[in-house]
Amino acid sequence: MMHILLTALFFLAQPFWESKPPEQWTDREIDAVRHNSPWARTMGPEPDLLIYLATAAPIEEAEAEARLRTRNPLSEPDPDYLDYLRENRGRHFVLAIPYATLSGLGKAEEERKMEHESVMIINRKTYKLLGHFPPTPSDPVLRLVYPREVQPSDKAVLFRLYLPGVDFPEREIEFRVKELFYHGKLAM
Repeated sequence: MMHILLTALFFLAQPFWESKPPEQWTDREIDAVRHNSPWARTMGPEPDLLIYLATAAPIEEAEAEARLRTRNPLSEPDPDYLDYLRENRGRHFVLAIPYATLSGLGKAEEERKMEHESVMIINRKTYKLLGHFPPTPSDPVLRLVYPREVQPSDKAVLFRLYLPGVDFPEREIEFRVKELFYHGKLAM
């Protein structure tokens, strides 16, 4: 009896994404992973923006489940982006920001500013943005590519971003590395 009780307590202590496979997640749980989890958070000031680690396994699994379950499937990301991921997943990861409107995007000066000012900081070391995939009408998500330099022993990864086309384009968000583990592995 004590063994059963300890096993039950162990599963209760774990987040749902650790205790059951994605196909058993509820729609609410899928939404939570995609919008309010260690891999996806909102960032102010107003207007709040959703920022998520697009290449993190739980995010990809939640998006795949959402596509399977809905009558209006999520749009597939840009094919060029998917090709890039297939070739570079081991060396790079992607930070993603959905855009409510595409106005203000596509200006060369704003893109250059984004490329120069959007950095990742780990243990006081700064890493530049490697590239980006701009949002499009069919895929309104800005995807920023960074090197896979985060180590399991790091405390946090901070992103200082310049996001063209939004009010207050200079934003900062931090992810705590110890919270980014999924099934025992760092998921970014």
